[in-house]
Amino acid sequence: MNMKTLAALVPLPGAQADYQACLLAFPVLERAKTTPQEPRYHGEGDVWTHTMMVCDEMVKLADYASASEEQRFILFFAALLHDVSKADTTVIDPYTGHIGQPGHSKRGAVDARVLLWRAGVPFALREAICRLIKVHQVPFFAVSSATLDATRLVHKLSWELDIRLLAALAEADMRGRICADQASVLDNVELFRELAREEQCYGQPRAYVDAHTRLEYARHAKGHPDYPLYAPQGSKVVLMSGLPASGKNTWVAREYPTLPVVSFDDAKATLKLRHGENDGAAAHYTVERAKELLRAKAPFVWNATNINPELRDKALDLLYRYDAEVNIIYLEASFKELRRRNGARDTTLNQASLERMLHRWDVPVPAEAHEVQYNVD
Repeated sequence: MNMKTLAALVPLPGAQADYQACLLAFPVLERAKTTPQEPRYHGEGDVWTHTMMVCDEMVKLADYASASEEQRFILFFAALLHDVSKADTTVIDPYTGHIGQPGHSKRGAVDARVLLWRAGVPFALREAICRLIKVHQVPFFAVSSATLDATRLVHKLSWELDIRLLAALAEADMRGRICADQASVLDNVELFRELAREEQCYGQPRAYVDAHTRLEYARHAKGHPDYPLYAPQGSKVVLMSGLPASGKNTWVAREYPTLPVVSFDDAKATLKLRHGENDGAAAHYTVERAKELLRAKAPFVWNATNINPELRDKALDLLYRYDAEVNIIYLEASFKELRRRNGARDTTLNQASLERMLHRWDVPVPAEAHEVQYNVD
């Protein structure tokens, strides 16, 4: 499977996809044929039936007809893979028989990332697909929720993806099923579109007066996009992110030769720990060193994989507590190149461990820091 093969699968507006070819390209989707869904929300039956219905509805949409070739690629594969992880997340209540797939959107984004990365899909297209999958159900409830700040949510999402494409995926997802509340949910999707238009972020990121104000509004709902918040001066921190062997050490040595470096790997070396051995001690050592530099308001590089969103959030929370200005540098290499590099270097991380890390692989999004840079080999 390669990019040329995948591009040939994208149907023209109004045409039906070649689903047998889709299954050959992504054999994992065969499991969708035997994955049940809750009848209240999916009267059509199994996940594969639903997936084909969603793809059929997608190619009928005006948004698909007016989309560019790249946007159609994004929309079609987001539709095809939006429920790719339902087979692995299915839970059936033993008492009621109710079927759920908790976390399938978040897990699906990771699984789709790995599939598309191995297929050589360009970074920008791949991440656009994965970001849509991760939040593909948000337009169903964002505007009607009593607990969500829908305005703040569309602002944040507009910095991560094209809301026009998200709304199109949500509409196709809802039209491609049989359920009693279809009409009301489609109304919610349309209200989501209208809110994004009103907030000037339908098809473009919401403009902010500066990066600090954007970050505070996204993280804490402080302030307003058009009025600057006072930015206290702390350390200027470069937070590295990327899979092992993606080139982080080389990048740091070349781009920041004079800055102090806080490194989980260096901590393990100092403490003479092998990969996976007493990671807690290494993490504590790393955090304490970071705190020393943050208290001194000194610039530094935090060099770690930072691909696990929970761990990355912990690092970012610490940095922002000390008023740091954060620039995330994300590095990536191709699947083949990453395996070659990891096999050639002196490391205690074996290939099997590297493969397991892919199941936690989350790429930073622009809303996470003052600046996020993507450097893809």
